[in-house]
Amino acid sequence: MRNRMGFIPSLFTVLNLFCGFMSVIHADAGNIPQACLFILYAGLFDMFDGVVARFTGTSSKFGVELDSLSDLVSFGVAPSFILYKAFFISLDGLGIAIAALIMIFGALRLARFNANLIGFDKNFFLGVPIPIPAVTVSSFFLFYFNKNFSAGVSEIFVYSLAIGLPLLMVSTFKYDTTPKVSKRELREHPVKSVIVILSIILVLVTRGEGLFAFCLFYLSTGIFRSTKNQLKKLLAGKKHLTEEETEESLKLKSLN
Repeated sequence: MRNRMGFIPSLFTVLNLFCGFMSVIHADAGNIPQACLFILYAGLFDMFDGVVARFTGTSSKFGVELDSLSDLVSFGVAPSFILYKAFFISLDGLGIAIAALIMIFGALRLARFNANLIGFDKNFFLGVPIPIPAVTVSSFFLFYFNKNFSAGVSEIFVYSLAIGLPLLMVSTFKYDTTPKVSKRELREHPVKSVIVILSIILVLVTRGEGLFAFCLFYLSTGIFRSTKNQLKKLLAGKKHLTEEETEESLKLKSLN
């Protein structure tokens, strides 16, 4: 039965790959909004292939490798090409180099993830997962680029996204994994589950505009978590040093 159903998750993965290809075609034709939409469609198929694989018990190494190859096209090549066609094309070679960063660092992110797949913490990703930067770029161009944002602000955001997103992918910041749809997950991670539900409602109510805000929020969580941990270590180190100095001072007083 499992063997018969094994093709179903791969079917969703192939649809993810096809959407990435369609995104490139539309971007090349200058239809940036449609190209962005196909990246969002790819994101939906990418989400469902994992859910279906777990539900049918058909997860496999083949599926993991196919998923990574599809992700590189849909969430690496496609958003990089959108950045190039929509903005960086006027910068010639420099524009190509900047636009390609998401694709290049996305490949590095996927390779690192696959190399460390055995024994990785299932509650966290190390570095932002590759679909998030792609969805961030897509939602930005769909709803904010030269629309809700002025030309000047849009330009600042384009450069920030093109350079910042690749760095976050290969960073060591910890990002929460997507909670599974189950009562157990809701009990174990209630805050994470509620945030996801509220985010879905936000996106639906705002007709998609809230997606960019959610992406920025998610991207900030890894930075915030890392900063908080570093501050804790710094304060703990100072406290430990103060205790040692106090003990040393008491010893000197007792000797006197």
